[in-house]
Amino acid sequence: MKRLILTACLLAPSLVIHAAGKPAKPRAEIGSTAPAGKPYAYKTSAGKPRQMEIYFPPNHDPAKARVPGMILFHGGAWGGGSLGQFRIACAYFASRGIVCATSEYQMLSAADAKKLPAGETRKRVCVTDAKSAIRWFKQKAPELGIDPQRIITGGGSAGGHISALATLNPGLNDPADPKDIDTSVVAYLWFNPAFALDDNKDPEIDVLRYLKKDLPPAIAFFGDQDTWKAGWDIAYAKLKTLGSNSIDLQMAPGQAHSFFNKDPWQTVTLIAADRFLMKHGLLTGEPTKTMPATGEKLSPAQP
Repeated sequence: MKRLILTACLLAPSLVIHAAGKPAKPRAEIGSTAPAGKPYAYKTSAGKPRQMEIYFPPNHDPAKARVPGMILFHGGAWGGGSLGQFRIACAYFASRGIVCATSEYQMLSAADAKKLPAGETRKRVCVTDAKSAIRWFKQKAPELGIDPQRIITGGGSAGGHISALATLNPGLNDPADPKDIDTSVVAYLWFNPAFALDDNKDPEIDVLRYLKKDLPPAIAFFGDQDTWKAGWDIAYAKLKTLGSNSIDLQMAPGQAHSFFNKDPWQTVTLIAADRFLMKHGLLTGEPTKTMPATGEKLSPAQP
């Protein structure tokens, strides 16, 4: 089946505050593009096949290899975006020895979202499909040559939020998913995850309710000018209260939302993510990307 490969992606919005104190409408941004990975349909939801693109390491032999797997979810304010956002990242981590996937998911239109029962948001369907994608990825481990016990997930903005709920919330499961496959992971890559301050209005998509002391290790990237960071700060503070020391928070000075999607910061964050995975035994060897000559650097958050 022919697929339309989208070469531009809508990232999750920057939250701009007007003088009146009200958030502006989401702002669409264009992300980087790269060649598409091998396409797979991991499920059908709302009558539409849901696509995943997978990138394999050079000379990867699934019959012999059992390497870590990674699955990343694009941003787009839970209503837009495309697989283009993480193609460069997937191609890079595949070159480093990880079978890496980027996955789409069901998104409701604004009109459909208005039809939902009171107390439900359109974010729920995104999480349900993300859980299905992780389960499919694990189920196909022998075919893909991955170790289902060494799965990494994450995403950008809304995709970061979706990846967190897909692995932490025990609910929002698709009844058609295999019940014997869980969605647990061993690490997270979170690129300015969008934990909204008003998510508490719908308990199923409120990350704060599901945070735990033994959260798998995670690296999170934020620009210090990102107005979405307010929701993250609350989650980060709660993790500290729980006694968790699993978060490596890296700050980009002078940067706003979605800064990671373009060079030089795209390269900077990928190198930092690479070193994070090395630290936790999920990669070996040194990063093959080079830090930009212009001198951009991340700063670790103060404890």
